[in-house]
Amino acid sequence: MRRLGNLYAVTLALLLTGTLSACAVYQKCGFAGCPGDAKITADVRVQFLRHPALQPPNLLHVQTLDHVVYLSGQVDTELERSMAESVARGVWGVTRVVNSINFSYEGR
Repeated sequence: MRRLGNLYAVTLALLLTGTLSACAVYQKCGFAGCPGDAKITADVRVQFLRHPALQPPNLLHVQTLDHVVYLSGQVDTELERSMAESVARGVWGVTRVVNSINFSYEGR
């Protein structure tokens, strides 16, 4: 019976070791985001203004957290959706882009 208890203790220790090391690797900046996130968001928005194809009636929203840019909203075509992602990737400091842009009713 004692061996079974020791086995559980060792298993638990291994699980915790793996879990805690993963937490240490993951960088968290909190709800306010990391330093530079607000600048990245502003820079992506400025770049969108330089591309007339991304202007209204398209509705694009940008949010940055931990240097990852999250895109949402609506565009009319796949080309505009891809362009928005490409433009966002080109901004300095962006490590990844998550593209959740949908098509408007007219685009389907």
